[in-house]
Amino acid sequence: MIGMVLFGVFVVLMVVGVPIGVAMGIAATISIALTNTDTLLFGLLAVPQNFYASLGKYPLLALPMFVLVGTIFERSGVASRLVNLAISILGRGTGVLPIVAILVAMLLGGISGSGPATAAAVGGVMIVAMTRAGYPKAFSASVIGASAAIDILVPPSIALIVYSILVPSASVPAMFAAGLFPGLLFGLALMIPAYFLSRKYNFGRAETTLPKPKFWPSLIEASWGLAAPVLILGGMRAGLFTPTEAAVVAVFYGLFVGMVIYRTITLRDLYFILRDAGELSAIILMVVALAGIFAYSLSTLGIIDPITQAIVHSGLGEYGIIALLIVLLIFVGMFLDGISIFLIFVPLLMPIALFFEWNLIWFGILLTVMVAIGQFTPPIAVNLMVSCKIAGVPIEDTIRWVLWLLLATFILLALLIIFPEIATWFPEWLGY
Repeated sequence: MIGMVLFGVFVVLMVVGVPIGVAMGIAATISIALTNTDTLLFGLLAVPQNFYASLGKYPLLALPMFVLVGTIFERSGVASRLVNLAISILGRGTGVLPIVAILVAMLLGGISGSGPATAAAVGGVMIVAMTRAGYPKAFSASVIGASAAIDILVPPSIALIVYSILVPSASVPAMFAAGLFPGLLFGLALMIPAYFLSRKYNFGRAETTLPKPKFWPSLIEASWGLAAPVLILGGMRAGLFTPTEAAVVAVFYGLFVGMVIYRTITLRDLYFILRDAGELSAIILMVVALAGIFAYSLSTLGIIDPITQAIVHSGLGEYGIIALLIVLLIFVGMFLDGISIFLIFVPLLMPIALFFEWNLIWFGILLTVMVAIGQFTPPIAVNLMVSCKIAGVPIEDTIRWVLWLLLATFILLALLIIFPEIATWFPEWLGY
């Protein structure tokens, strides 16, 4: 009965518009109170204790720093310079600009780790360029919204950091290494339909008449942005700093590039950058803390074990349960961000993964790909909403294009299920 109250209150609060973190905290607090009616005040001490314990974890220090990195690089003008470099390499022609947009989103996602930030930064540059070249705005918004979902896979992904905190045996460096190759394949999966759709409908006819940037000046301009992922990942691999320290180094590097090299960030801009990053970090950390109370109530009420037993003995089998997870996570991915999804569902799903003896690093990447697909699945998807707002088109207009992109990523998801080595070979090779 108390378990029904927990989920019932949570769902009702979500439906009436209460923020997800607050909904989890209130539902969990009510459930804990009902469990400890005889010693109410003593039982409720678990609420502040778990609130603090959820935040008192060293890897979480990296989270606000990587949020700040994303804000800095979003405002530094790195995206436009990466676009010029990509065009100087690939040239001009039908179907080239969508590939450029996806490449730049992959590189920028590897710096910022934020899907909406990537969609805003890349969309602000590429949607104008693609419209000028003759691409429909709905098509451009679809490509940008889908490509921004790669950020959740390519390190430094904030969602992967959260997963690592929830699953201590899957370290942050191991998750970062595991996400790199699937992230590249995710980008390739988007490029193929985007290119062939452009060729089929002859999009971008005016693109061939636009000037081509010179390679060497473009490379010099973009080299500072290209060096950021190398600095972050290479420094961690070389043992120079931990993921948390890497985030701090990336902040100072981003400020140096923006204020000294590109001079697109002024002292006046620092206030707005720190304010935006602080607000977003506070929201994320508040959700993490309140989700800790929710997870505590799940474990102490004994809800997880019956759910696990019901699923594993449902007769669906291993692949049937994976199919069920695909439907569930893609559906919730339409409405929630990856961090919230992991905080809610990983404690519930981890016993299932342990029952089937799945590799927990592979399982984390599999869940991440499912959530990434959900982030650009209509009718509601945060990345698609950002790109559609920039393009000035309703989400409904993107459906005919997004369906092809979804089909390509579903094929990648199937390959990842059949061949777990896609996610595990690189961290194993690195010794994680």
